[in-house]
Amino acid sequence: MKKNSCGGQSNSKPDRKAIEKKRRNDMKNLCFKLASLIPHHNVKPSKEIASQQDQLDLAAAYIKHLRERIEKLKRLKEEAMRSMEASSSMMERTASVGLTSPVLELRDLGSSIELVLITGLNKNFMLYEVISIFEQEGAEVVSASFSTVGGKIFHTLHAQAKLSRVGVETTRVCQRLQELIKSY
Repeated sequence: MKKNSCGGQSNSKPDRKAIEKKRRNDMKNLCFKLASLIPHHNVKPSKEIASQQDQLDLAAAYIKHLRERIEKLKRLKEEAMRSMEASSSMMERTASVGLTSPVLELRDLGSSIELVLITGLNKNFMLYEVISIFEQEGAEVVSASFSTVGGKIFHTLHAQAKLSRVGVETTRVCQRLQELIKSY
């Protein structure tokens, strides 16, 4: 043990220096480990990350991006679940009751619209008329599908507003579609 001039038994300064150096090295290793966890497509290819602060900033931005993505995916999942529940309840209603007239369900999904139309096989229904109503009201049909189950045809259309600032007035589309269905 070293004796210092003040009469103490040992000098603790080298111990504090060694502890601090070990702490700094541990932090540096942890920063590099954190930086290695960030996907390469999120790292700026123009230059290598120069400082630990840059690495931490990049990691924080990536974590924020992941949180936003998680929230967006949760919202999409909830919308899909609501859509599935509504579709299954509609299918149950049409299965329990004899389908004498077409069933129409229109959902406003913000910037897009979903139409589910259930008709009987004996109805001479023209799908192009529905698509033309969407187009006349400022929407563009981005997908259309149908399936036949038993004696029913399930039509599903997805449309988006041609001009997102203007949008589509779903009440007007619904009214025109109901008028079209009544004419058959």
